[in-house]
Amino acid sequence: MREQNLIIIGMPGSGKSTLGVILAKTLGWKFCDTDLVIQEMTGRLLQKIIDKDGIEAFKAIEEQAVLSLHCTRTVIATGGSVVFSRPAMEHLKAGGIVLYLRIPFDVMVRRLDNITTRGIVLAAGETLPEMYRERIPLYEKYADIIIECSDNHYENVIGSVLEKLRHARN
Repeated sequence: MREQNLIIIGMPGSGKSTLGVILAKTLGWKFCDTDLVIQEMTGRLLQKIIDKDGIEAFKAIEEQAVLSLHCTRTVIATGGSVVFSRPAMEHLKAGGIVLYLRIPFDVMVRRLDNITTRGIVLAAGETLPEMYRERIPLYEKYADIIIECSDNHYENVIGSVLEKLRHARN
């Protein structure tokens, strides 16, 4: 792969951060988690930002955090809501390959044991099925590579990603 980044998008609970760290180690690259960039920029937890400032303010902060990134040879794990910002996604795509970790709805629900504290962008009254349906077309729109990762072991997912990256280069 050229001197570019690997950007990971997907639903909350899809394994973006966990797989991102493993991929960075496997590739010998740096790792960046945009949720941590937001927390460092603001000095607050994601859920505190959402609760105090609201979803639109959070999305603006997320966009600003992503636009501030100027990385090379970095695996970037994004927050699940980054796809709502076209400028942020265009910035990320300009610097790398976008990998969408796709999981079924039931797997997402099973993995989200801390939904009220992990900083998930849900509008007032919005249900998880509504969030899921709204985001899928956006993930698919921006993805260069889609990996099914519902119940696969991390090693299998990493192997699939590396194989797809090899094909993307050719």
